[in-house]
Amino acid sequence: MRLNNCKSEVIGLKHLKSLAVLFCIAYMPGIASGQADIHFSQFYETSILRNPALTGVFSDDYKLGVYYRNQWASISNPYNTVLATAETHFQIRQTSEDFVSVGLLAVSDKAGSIDQKISGFYPALNYNKSMNSDHNSFLSVGFTGGYLQYSFNPSKATFNNQYLNGKFDPANPSLENLPNAQISMFDLGAGINFNTSTGENNATTFVIGASVYHVTQPKFSYYQKPGITENMRMNGNAALSSAVNEEVTIQFQANYASQGTYTELIFGGLMNWTTASLGAKDIFVLSGGLFYRYQDAIIPVVKINYMNLAFGVSYDVNVSTLKEASNMQGGTEFTLFYTGNYNDKGPAKKTVCPKF
Repeated sequence: MRLNNCKSEVIGLKHLKSLAVLFCIAYMPGIASGQADIHFSQFYETSILRNPALTGVFSDDYKLGVYYRNQWASISNPYNTVLATAETHFQIRQTSEDFVSVGLLAVSDKAGSIDQKISGFYPALNYNKSMNSDHNSFLSVGFTGGYLQYSFNPSKATFNNQYLNGKFDPANPSLENLPNAQISMFDLGAGINFNTSTGENNATTFVIGASVYHVTQPKFSYYQKPGITENMRMNGNAALSSAVNEEVTIQFQANYASQGTYTELIFGGLMNWTTASLGAKDIFVLSGGLFYRYQDAIIPVVKINYMNLAFGVSYDVNVSTLKEASNMQGGTEFTLFYTGNYNDKGPAKKTVCPKF
């Protein structure tokens, strides 16, 4: 559901060209009436893109992950999105109750017959302040500074002037003054988050936070012009995890985003069933759940954790006004994560992070 830059892509007859131009203008990310960032259905795994104050807020010492998303394949050339992320946290010093988290995210998104592409790198820094003597409540403030690059392949673009009697001939001149095929910009985001764990063995965890992206509202254009202003994106996140018994845990997740006139609300839950464990360590966990992106899609999710590996798959069943064109097909998404702890650190860790 993320919207990309485009300019007069594959075009046939004159009236089709006009429709294509109008369609592309509506889908330019700098236009307030149709603006939205890249997003994922398994949103709870994308800390840095969701709230930099969530960076490193997990129970193990480090987390490495990759995502793949394929969207709208039933309608046209699909969006293909690949993302890689790494996060870790560490105590400021042995006597400190606070800790610092750092992370790095890289993303590449490509779609359309002219290979419209967005590439981005987002390093993140998060400071986590302990709020009580039990070290199980933390207030976090995080920042991320991103580098974004937009591009397309002009050699794959076709125009009305290259059609003669309804037939396309690449030898015909396009008579178009094509813009720069690549632009870049810097981005800035910040967020705040609070998490607390309660109950026996901290079995219940609550998380709530808010963030803002595109703080500097960068301007961009494929042409040598002042460009279009990127709208700020406001984001709210909330989560609740609670152990029903030693084998079953229930998680609820919600996220709200607002950018220009575009808004998105997605919420749902997962049930985690631990089928095998060794002491306090879970060996095999099977998870299943359902999420709903308001007025857009129903999203079933299945996740398998084995030792330090976690594999998740989700599928968007489109229920929006596009459902007839898409045949209710939306996006398929895969995630793969590896989490772990560093070598023996001596005394037990003081921090108690959420087990999400």
